[in-house]
Amino acid sequence: MIFTENIKEVGEWDILVAGGGVAGVAAAVSGARAGKSVVLIEKTVNLGGLATNGLINLFVPMCNGRGTQIIFGLCDELLKLSYKYGWTSMNDSWKNGYEVKNGRMVAHYSPAIFSLAMVELLRKEGVTLYLDTVLDNAVVNNGKIDGVIITSKSGREYIKAKMFVDATGDADLLYRAGVPTADGKNYFTYAAKGINKDTVKRYIETNKMHTMYRNCMGGTANLYGGNHPEGRKFYVGVTKEDVTEYITDNQMVLLENIKGMNPDEFDLTVLPSMPQFRTTRRLDGDATFTVDDAYKHKDDSICAICDFDRKDYLYEVPFASLVKTGYKNVISSGRCTSAIGYGWDVVRVIPPAILTGQAAGEACALAIESNKPIYAVDIKTLQARLEKNNVIIHFDDALIPKEQADEPKEDNGHF
Repeated sequence: MIFTENIKEVGEWDILVAGGGVAGVAAAVSGARAGKSVVLIEKTVNLGGLATNGLINLFVPMCNGRGTQIIFGLCDELLKLSYKYGWTSMNDSWKNGYEVKNGRMVAHYSPAIFSLAMVELLRKEGVTLYLDTVLDNAVVNNGKIDGVIITSKSGREYIKAKMFVDATGDADLLYRAGVPTADGKNYFTYAAKGINKDTVKRYIETNKMHTMYRNCMGGTANLYGGNHPEGRKFYVGVTKEDVTEYITDNQMVLLENIKGMNPDEFDLTVLPSMPQFRTTRRLDGDATFTVDDAYKHKDDSICAICDFDRKDYLYEVPFASLVKTGYKNVISSGRCTSAIGYGWDVVRVIPPAILTGQAAGEACALAIESNKPIYAVDIKTLQARLEKNNVIIHFDDALIPKEQADEPKEDNGHF
């Protein structure tokens, strides 16, 4: 049997962003502020990705652990947006800009309220937003994406753009466009949100909303694979079978954990509405970010970042880790960045994801203006534009400690 299908073309934009997580939102805002028409497609009905739908509602440390903020740019703006209308766990010394800072610059927030605030932001910046819209495929000619096929309540449609940003978190656009990618692996972990008598009591005592909630776990493997059940497989997360097994097995562990509890003393308030995978598939780029890049300056740096798990460690993310020569009009961002091992963990969390998204949107605008392939944009011009928008490109060597406070983490074997 032969099937034929007429797919309607529904428009053309300067920049198409695939994925509405924080990296995608940053790319869309950055491109729009550079004067370009932008469309963002998101498969769920809420913006934020893992940071909202995945209940990983944590801006990890944006400082060096000694009172100096390292990460600014759109990340600083989105951090403030995360608690503009809702609660935050950030301590007052950072939130209110005290001269002396206590602890690290870190903050939990309300996932739902942050998601709503990002919709408001995209509307303000004039970004076209398509929710409940799935990326099906890419039409590619000679290393250039002409457009993508999407599926939504409107059916299957074709969208054209001059430049494309993969902010899917799983390199879905890159993969469908034939760009080289690499797979990672994920441990058995799952966190829902809940409340119980103790958390309600804690809220009454502190009058702080963030104390109301607690993590309710299925699998409890940590970032480095600790507590991963012996004999259990590792998950890549790029097939429907792998995703379904990961989610349902974790959900059954969670259900077993709550059986027998008094239902009048606790509640599961929300389950994650997407897989909580951290490292599934990413770009195999012109450069690959590694933990060995600590304290190394990069000529093509697009942002300076810190290590969320260790004091003092500073890095620069190379532009070459966002692109692949030969693929003229597509760039990665967020979890899709070309990185390996613990370096993938360092660059995939919310603050660096936002900065790589910002750089991707700015680079797309520059490529359009200069009529160059995305991988060949003038890096000095890109850096200047990012610096103008409050991004630190190169870290201050004065912040490099003579002796590191923390030992390097073991490679977690994501790839």
